[in-house]
Formats: sequence, C-alpha cells, structure tokens
Amino acid sequence: MPAPPLLHPADLKAPPPWLWLMEGRAPWEYAALVVSMPWLRRLPPGDGHPVIVFPGLGAADMTTAPLRGLLETLGYSAYPWKQGFNFGPRDGVLEACRHHLRRTADRHGGKVSLIGWSLGGLYARELAKEMPELSRCVITLGTPFTGHPRATNAWRFYEMVSGQDVHDPALIEQIRGTPPIPTTSIFSKTDGVVAWQCSINEAAPQTENIEVHASHIGMGMNPLALYAIADRLQQDPLHWHPFDARGARRWFYKTTGHAPLQAASGV
Repeated sequence: MPAPPLLHPADLKAPPPWLWLMEGRAPWEYAALVVSMPWLRRLPPGDGHPVIVFPGLGAADMTTAPLRGLLETLGYSAYPWKQGFNFGPRDGVLEACRHHLRRTADRHGGKVSLIGWSLGGLYARELAKEMPELSRCVITLGTPFTGHPRATNAWRFYEMVSGQDVHDPALIEQIRGTPPIPTTSIFSKTDGVVAWQCSINEAAPQTENIEVHASHIGMGMNPLALYAIADRLQQDPLHWHPFDARGARRWFYKTTGHAPLQAASGV
C-alpha cells in the first residue's frame, strides 16, 4: 500500500479534544500488556544485539521498563537512556546520547538498535543520521518528525520545560530527514497527542509505517506495538524486509511507506 499523501505542514492541526480524552485508555493498554505477556514471551528469540530505548517528553526510564523487560526476555540487551526525565535537548543531553551510543556499541562490538517513544524517537532518528556506522535500525512510536511541532497537543509543554521555541524552520527541516538505515514508524490514527500525519515516513527502500490501534500515552505498552517492535528487531539490516501485514495480521495492522529497492534505484 502506498504512503498516504502528506498534508502541507501548515495545514496539519493537533488532534481534536475527543481524541485527547481517549488517551485515558492507556491504563487499559498496560492491563492488556500484562495479560498478553505470556504470549509475547513466546515470540522467537532475538540475536542478543543491544537496544537503547528513549522515553517520551516529560517521561523517564520507568515508562520504558515494560518494553525493555520484554526485550530482555527475548534475549536482547536493552538499555535505558539514563538521563532522568526527558525535558528536551537541553545542554549536554545530545552529547550524552552520543556517548551512550558509542559506549554501548563498543561494549557489544556491534551496531545498536534505537527505539524512541514520542520525543524520544527524534533522538533515535538524529543519532542514526549522525552515526549510522553504529546504528542497526530505528523504531519510533508516535514520533512527530514531519509537519510543524504545533500539530501536537504537547508543544506548549515542550516550550515550557525545554526553554526552546518550537518554530525553528531549519531544525524542522533537519528533523524531516530520514536516517540512512532501516527505519520504522509505528503510529496510531487515534493518537490524541500527535497528529498521525506527523509520524509518516516518505516511501523509501528501507522505511515503513505501521499503523496500530493505540493511544499516544500507552503506545509503548500496547501489545500490538510491542509485537511489531519484536518483529522489526529480528530483521537483518543487510536483508531487510518490511513488516508483513498479510494473513491474520491484517486485522490488527496496516502498513505504508515502503518503496521496492528496484523502484528506488531506477532498475
């Protein structure tokens, strides 16, 4: 399925109030994770490669503990970001992220997968752009990397806690760029914080978008999202294939944004 046409950034609006109210289902998503954990733990084991997980705006490593716990159970070496609450790229934050990635890659002698929830996904994408030689893949959850930051219901909070103005055209254009490694965006059209169009990768050979039924606040605990993450981490970057939403999966997932290699190369 081709990626849906993107609206002009100026035309994107933050999710309406009724979707914001639906964020109250996040505790139910956590309950669903608890119930489904025995099944998720029986997924095929991973290869043990390292994974760094970045939390969302105003959140800390505690919020990513369920996801990291599942990854550890599946055999991966999952690491928190280790910088307390995520209040934006304040002084020293980005450099600490770079150091964390270098140290993790050195410790394991191989590339690191980067997973980011909401704002955390921007760290994951930018690190992969800066250091693709250390990055295996990028997976984001409800991350607004295209469109204007004001197409979210969190931009005022971001400005308050980060001390930064969201209207920075140069930075917005930089963030839109896609990492040169396998990149997956998991998003929900019922996201009450981020306009879902802001989380759509343009079609490219190693990019994809996976739609799930989830809230923004609960996406990192949503069993459907975690299943997709586990599936993506199993991909060999040298023989990467997009998420297969056929068969029974078609009832739970929709995918867009993948361009065949031969089409991209003009062959």
